[in-house]
Amino acid sequence: MTVALDRKQWTDEEFMALPDTGDRYEIVDGELVMSNCGTEHGYIAVILSSALHSFIRSQKLGIVTDSSTSFSLKSGNKRAPDISFIAKKRLVGLRKVPKKLWQGAPDLAIEILSPTNTVEEIHEKIVEYFENGAKLIWIINPQDESVLTYRSPQPDRLLKSGDNLDGEDVVSGFSFPVGELFAELDF
Repeated sequence: MTVALDRKQWTDEEFMALPDTGDRYEIVDGELVMSNCGTEHGYIAVILSSALHSFIRSQKLGIVTDSSTSFSLKSGNKRAPDISFIAKKRLVGLRKVPKKLWQGAPDLAIEILSPTNTVEEIHEKIVEYFENGAKLIWIINPQDESVLTYRSPQPDRLLKSGDNLDGEDVVSGFSFPVGELFAELDF
């Protein structure tokens, strides 16, 4: 659920100084927006981020971050994809992961739809991510058990349970079965 809390011009420092209440915040068009998601959403995020992190770390391709990581975009918006990948070529010269907001979009942005997300809201995020340097976006739809992949603001491919997510040239060599994101619990 997304709830607008306040409207103002937020600096990165003010945004970073918000209390850590466990809520997820974004700045969209000057409004502080809080978003909380259900268990399924978090479970899918952990499954995919674990696999992605393990692969990226083993190949030394860059870093993976979770939804608590916000990206400062040219519009002034502060967006927080559910899972993000930043390629090592954008981290050259850094000895540690920066504490401040990342300037620009991640190379790979992954969003997991919640029942309250609108098509317009997700499309605006996709457009903004690409305008700020994203190269690949995956939109995971738990309700349809599908993933839409984007190389531009228009969908590129629709993947279902029998298909594999492919990191393409952004996370070269990464592949993950879409069906594993939606598998029934087996314990």
